[in-house]
Amino acid sequence: MNSEVIRVVADDREVTSGVIDALRRHAACQVEIRRLRLGDYQVGGRMLFERKTLRDLVVSIVDGRFLRQACQLARSPLQPVIVLEGTAHDLAESGMSREAIQGALVTATVVLGIPLLRSRDAMESAKLILFSARQLSTLVGGALPRTGSRPKSKRALQLHILQGLPHVGPVRAARMIDTFGTVEATVTATPEQLLQIKGLGPTLARKIRWSLNEPTALYLSKRGSIHREGCMKTEPTREDSRLG
Repeated sequence: MNSEVIRVVADDREVTSGVIDALRRHAACQVEIRRLRLGDYQVGGRMLFERKTLRDLVVSIVDGRFLRQACQLARSPLQPVIVLEGTAHDLAESGMSREAIQGALVTATVVLGIPLLRSRDAMESAKLILFSARQLSTLVGGALPRTGSRPKSKRALQLHILQGLPHVGPVRAARMIDTFGTVEATVTATPEQLLQIKGLGPTLARKIRWSLNEPTALYLSKRGSIHREGCMKTEPTREDSRLG
């Protein structure tokens, strides 16, 4: 996955940020520069990053743009992410209270559901953008990151697979294989059949079936509807085209 080429479209107003130069140092990253209507970096056709220095954040909160523009990001068909760049020293002379800044960030992250990443400088911002893109590409491809050594025997592999189900650890996975014989038989079992497994109740049986049956597209659609709730459905003006 690390050898996969990551294509980044960077807004032309970011050329002096240092992030573009840092991205270009990575052989697996291809950068195109042009004017973006929204955000600073479109990555892999899936993610939209808005880079904000702490000083930029304060200015956008003061002039009232932050909430309006955060709503525009939340309505994007791409996965929006805010990268907040800088250190506490950058806020020392801002004159804005900690509570006011926290309130704005709570609105963007908790209410609108936009992830926020923190970085110290442009170099770290570039690393976060690339790492996030690789992680999302892995998940979209259906391969969830798993820790630990790779199983060698068939039974060990079966147990490893089943432990990806909700609340299924090594003991419960072993009981599943002992009961049904194969991974295929386990994941196609009905909630009633799952109740044969010792220590597995009706609630967990239904949750396991839900995790296997829920369509990904439907889940993403539901998530997107939450993002849009409460945001005015207006097209961004030229002044609102970026969070900065």
